[in-house]
Amino acid sequence: MQPVTIIGMGLTPTDLTDAHKKIIQKADILIGGKRHLEYFEDLGVVKKEITKDLKATVAYIQDQMTSKRIVVLTSGDPLFYGIGSVLVRALGPDMIEVLPNISSIAAAFAKIKEPWSNVKVISLHGRKHEPELLQALKRHEQVAVFTDPDKNPAWLADLLISKGVINLKMGVFEKLGTLDEKIGWYHLEVAKDLNFADPNVVILKRKPEANSSPQMLYMGLSEDLFEHEGGLITKTEIRAVTLAKLKLLPYHTLWDLGAGSGSVSIEAAVFLDQGRIFAVEQKAERIDQIKANITRFGVNNIETLQAVMPDGLSGLPTPDRVFIGGGGRDLEQIITKAASLMKPDGVMVINTVLIANLETSQKTMRKNGFNTEVVQVQVLRSKAMPWSERFETLNPVWIISGQKT
Repeated sequence: MQPVTIIGMGLTPTDLTDAHKKIIQKADILIGGKRHLEYFEDLGVVKKEITKDLKATVAYIQDQMTSKRIVVLTSGDPLFYGIGSVLVRALGPDMIEVLPNISSIAAAFAKIKEPWSNVKVISLHGRKHEPELLQALKRHEQVAVFTDPDKNPAWLADLLISKGVINLKMGVFEKLGTLDEKIGWYHLEVAKDLNFADPNVVILKRKPEANSSPQMLYMGLSEDLFEHEGGLITKTEIRAVTLAKLKLLPYHTLWDLGAGSGSVSIEAAVFLDQGRIFAVEQKAERIDQIKANITRFGVNNIETLQAVMPDGLSGLPTPDRVFIGGGGRDLEQIITKAASLMKPDGVMVINTVLIANLETSQKTMRKNGFNTEVVQVQVLRSKAMPWSERFETLNPVWIISGQKT
């Protein structure tokens, strides 16, 4: 049994060295994408096309490698978002030889003569990495993107516009290294309606002329940073305890019910960089405040819904976590509905200042299979006086939390 050789072709076969070509000539089986195999149509060896069914490709290699010399052709660097990592995991590092080449991302930055050591690279090629892309755009001046025929530059531009990410210019690098090579920079509104040749890669740059940048997002945001109505906002310290009780993980889906100004949703985004947040609020004016705050903080993974609960909850994606910050007299029905829709082992947290709602929350959560815990948080903040300070008391809040059993 011989190791499988994976050769990165670079942009085109002109990037192959003489050593690469000799290995290809000696192969019994040549495996690669349709475009790669077409370069070697005159080579009299068995050819196997790589399709979306990578498991079938791996199984074929495992079956044939016992007696055949196999060469796998890939674009660019096989271990840079390529099939190389798949084959290393499947066959083991001892049965793989990797010969890298220039990647299309490296080639794109070489074309514009800019360093890319600090550039974040995201692959959408056969991957659902949209949340990671949106988070990267908040943290990096430039983001490079591997596309595919479905998630192409026009699709990407439309996605970014729909998420409110508009202060970008898009560089599209089509068919790099070929006679049909084309490089262009576009506004997103223009790019979404264009057709681009495949293969291509994208560079997204924050516009230097953008005169407003999002408010920095972090734990412990002051209420003053949010647009809200007359003090009707979850206070900073209460928000911190609430988020701790929610036990958020990066990929979770969170429902924020009775979202108010959206402060809990927005601060939860610090943790949910791969997840989704649904801020549900009955009043239209508060939905407007939530949207304004989303824009202010540049958060891309919060969706707002104006709805009367609990009837408006059925169409939402199944939540891992539910926070209820408002519910009024319908609190029991809202808890019951949310509990019936959330995932097993999900966590629910309810904040209230009303004794009646404390009792209702505990009773209803237990009835719906939650173990419950209650903490009362009493916050006192220092306030300056003419020659000293005093403490000013905020309303005590009960935080009821529980995990679905």
